[in-house]
Amino acid sequence: MPVRRLSLALVLATTCLTALVWTARPATSAAAVAGGQQSLAPFVPTPQDVVERMLELAGVTKNDVVYDLGCGDGRIVITAAKKYGARGVGVDIDPERIAESKANAEKAGVTKLVEFRQQDAMTVDVSPATVVTLYLLTGSNLKLRPILTTQLKPGARIVSHAFSMGDWTPDKDEEFVDANGISRRLMVWKADGEVRQ
Repeated sequence: MPVRRLSLALVLATTCLTALVWTARPATSAAAVAGGQQSLAPFVPTPQDVVERMLELAGVTKNDVVYDLGCGDGRIVITAAKKYGARGVGVDIDPERIAESKANAEKAGVTKLVEFRQQDAMTVDVSPATVVTLYLLTGSNLKLRPILTTQLKPGARIVSHAFSMGDWTPDKDEEFVDANGISRRLMVWKADGEVRQ
């Protein structure tokens, strides 16, 4: 009898551990998995007041081209277009997010200023960007860092919500409390022509 109880306890413990590991993995759409692509972060929408602060901190103007890597529902590039008249490109691995972004741009009346691409962020040519926005994980930012610092022209800004670029010290580092009372950290780096691995 004790052996059966022990076996049952082991089965339950293994099942719980498997479930815990699975839920801790980044969310990835079925289409992305089928294509062999890996999500750089789960989809968690950035609150609108945080979006606006990110764009303000980056000093976005109508002369900018804003790329949002992992654009989700498109709110960052849509806000940049609507509020500042900036052009924007949103990139996401998930076709559902891209469809949602396009519908949101249509509703906002900014389809002439923005475009959305279903693409792996690791394969994007960001050289036309003057601002790149990120709400990914630190590990994902580190994977993108050599790409961004190779392709971006000096003076281009990289803005990250919550997650750092490892040992690369940001030019601006700000903490504030959002409309929901949650503490947020925003960081801005300026490309300076130095490639950082």
